[in-house]
Amino acid sequence: MKAFIRVMKALSDPNRVKMLKMLQVRPLCVCEIKEALGIAQSTASKHLKILEDSGLVRSFKDGLWVNYSLADGSGSPYSASMIGNLKHWLDREPEIEELKKRLPGIDRHDIVGK
Repeated sequence: MKAFIRVMKALSDPNRVKMLKMLQVRPLCVCEIKEALGIAQSTASKHLKILEDSGLVRSFKDGLWVNYSLADGSGSPYSASMIGNLKHWLDREPEIEELKKRLPGIDRHDIVGK
């Protein structure tokens, strides 16, 4: 039951749901996620840690960058089910549509150069 509750709690925050929807598009680093959502980097990192602990997101290193992507769901049947369903849910929500439109224009190299 603990694993189920952890997944449900992870999905109880709108910014975390938005992060999952963005990660459906492509792997992202924290700076790209914070830029897209307009939140502090520490807040984005905290949310990503919760998503990772619940088995919804995984992180991997690429040189100096830590990238985040959707997990494959192998860690928990609850996370696997939610990842699968979220691929089809909320795509027509205006906030999600707007985020997905902005993502191609958000690049970590431009952000770091600011």
